[in-house]
Amino acid sequence: MASEPGAGFDSKGLGLRAQKKLLGKMSSKKIAKVFIDDTTARVLDNAFRILKDYLPTKKDADKVLKYLIKTVVKIGILYRNDQFNADELKVVESFKQKFHSLSMTVVSFYTVDFTYDKTFLRHSVEECQQLLQQLIRRHLTDKSKSRLDIIFDTFNDPKLMDVVFTPGGKYKDYMDKITTDMNALMDEGNL
Repeated sequence: MASEPGAGFDSKGLGLRAQKKLLGKMSSKKIAKVFIDDTTARVLDNAFRILKDYLPTKKDADKVLKYLIKTVVKIGILYRNDQFNADELKVVESFKQKFHSLSMTVVSFYTVDFTYDKTFLRHSVEECQQLLQQLIRRHLTDKSKSRLDIIFDTFNDPKLMDVVFTPGGKYKDYMDKITTDMNALMDEGNL
């Protein structure tokens, strides 16, 4: 027993764990809308539509989207609660820059014919994955870390990339909407 009242009790840490645990139990599109703006939600919805068609089952697409939402929100909770140290904040900034660059690359490769470079794109996705793994290393469980790998492995699938970036391909309508929304997010400074 602690000799001082409250000694050994960490209300901020308890609150953070409760938020992460609650998120784990309640991850759904309705919950995501509380944490994710409308434009980002449309990007995720259209990405889900592509995955639902591309992956073997709808359940696989549901799983990837659920993992993505949970991971984004958990990292957001950690960030808003000042859980990252100075080195991790540098990783956050590096990730933001890399992800912004990746987003611009996706839009460019999709909107400008014959610019798609799978090797370059896959390398950019891998860099973002490594930065996020570095960021969450001391904060999230091994299960969450493996979920992050599932997300990135799915979107970094070379066959998926090829079909998504085929000019006039089967996902053209979805990609038109995704790139329009990604441009809006970048213009607003949110991506």
